[in-house]
Amino acid sequence: MGRKPNDQESSRLTLPILIFVSLVSCAAVYTFLPLLLRLNGGDPSKLESFAVIRDGDGGNLDEGGEKCCRGIENLELWGPAVKWGSEFKFNSSELCCQACKAMCSGNDGPCLCDTWVYCGDQEKCGPKYGECWLKKQKDTLVPDRQEGGTTSIWTSGIIFGRGEGIVALETYYGTLHIKLFPDCAPHSVAYILELLGLRHCAGCHFYRAEGRGESWDSKGNHIENAPLGPPFALVQGTLESQGIQFKKIPVEVCPYIKRGSVAWVGSGPEFFISLANHQEWNKVYTVFGSILPEDMEIAEKIARLPTKPDVWNNINVSLLQKPVSLRITRMKKSHGELNVKSD
Repeated sequence: MGRKPNDQESSRLTLPILIFVSLVSCAAVYTFLPLLLRLNGGDPSKLESFAVIRDGDGGNLDEGGEKCCRGIENLELWGPAVKWGSEFKFNSSELCCQACKAMCSGNDGPCLCDTWVYCGDQEKCGPKYGECWLKKQKDTLVPDRQEGGTTSIWTSGIIFGRGEGIVALETYYGTLHIKLFPDCAPHSVAYILELLGLRHCAGCHFYRAEGRGESWDSKGNHIENAPLGPPFALVQGTLESQGIQFKKIPVEVCPYIKRGSVAWVGSGPEFFISLANHQEWNKVYTVFGSILPEDMEIAEKIARLPTKPDVWNNINVSLLQKPVSLRITRMKKSHGELNVKSD
């Protein structure tokens, strides 16, 4: 028959038991953590490594703190993977986007992840449903993409870190640097990058210019009891380059227009740069970028050029006597030499 172990035997068994329990606990954590991540929808906010999600690219467009995480459907962006989707799944493209942003939370420099690719159609994706591939592009202004025009099951998006995603509108009066918002207006930014790849913008120009008048102060704030225009505090032009067929851009995120906002008129290619805060316009224009604050004086300079009056749909406008040609190029300064804040 068995016998009850004495105290000395118990002490000898204690250490092996503790080691065994520790090994079992570690194995359980590694086994069930991925399962828990899938059960809670893969919410990155539930993990410490994803606790702080900062876009760093002006995606926080609204005073209310609304953050953007949009991509383009039926598009597969390629590039070296930093997270393999076969082992990294979420329940929505937004969470996949946020996971990429979590790897782009520094105050300066390039991101560890700048591209996310998600498969969100359960029927078409099959076993790939929920896969979230996080990637790093060699050049975010020329992302590596699937060619051939085939319909893709993937949705893809780009993330620009601080000092990245800035293009230049070169004019005779100076260069306007624009911080692009790919996570808020991915279709718009894709078109701008297409123009950038042409190395010219034949036919692109500013043709309308209206200063702040006596209605807005130098910071773009509306002066109490002053009229809301005309003039309307903007410079307007077109980004339709000769030689390429323009396709209407879908409506994307429409925040309040702020001083420096770069937005489409309707579905493009007409666009404008606002010299003032226009809350009265009530979120009707897709904003795809923002002029860097130090370049706003160039926009003001264009607004002060000689104009001639005209009437559009019973509204008085001011057109430039001589349109100002513009060219889209890459930013020539390093991120450390520019203030890239968008507000």
